[in-house]
Amino acid sequence: MQQPPRTDTGRSPTEIRLHRRSAVLEIAFDDDSRFHLPAEYLRVYSPSAEVRGHGPGQEQLVVGKESVGITRIEPVGNYALRLVFDDGHDSGLYSFDLLYDLGAHQARYWQDYLDALARAGIERRTNPAKE
Repeated sequence: MQQPPRTDTGRSPTEIRLHRRSAVLEIAFDDDSRFHLPAEYLRVYSPSAEVRGHGPGQEQLVVGKESVGITRIEPVGNYALRLVFDDGHDSGLYSFDLLYDLGAHQARYWQDYLDALARAGIERRTNPAKE
């Protein structure tokens, strides 16, 4: 699974909302775009070294996160968010550029993830129960 490129959009968020019940991060930007990013999607595309590795070809396929939630959002300066997931994952800074990119290309990146699962012979649970 290829990780999203690091881009410089120069976009700034105008609104950030966490919908805990649906486990969705809603983020609006200054160009009037608005994205609804599921916690599972954000978790499997975490910018952390644990997920991305330390270089090309070291990316990890994250599985079993269908029911993950976000417990906390912490601002980092004027450029990023730290998302704290209920599975304990809290490393990796989600720059505003990355969040914009994840939103703008969500359909393609999600399909890339599903394709990577299929290649690995892993089935994604479609209706997981919260543990």
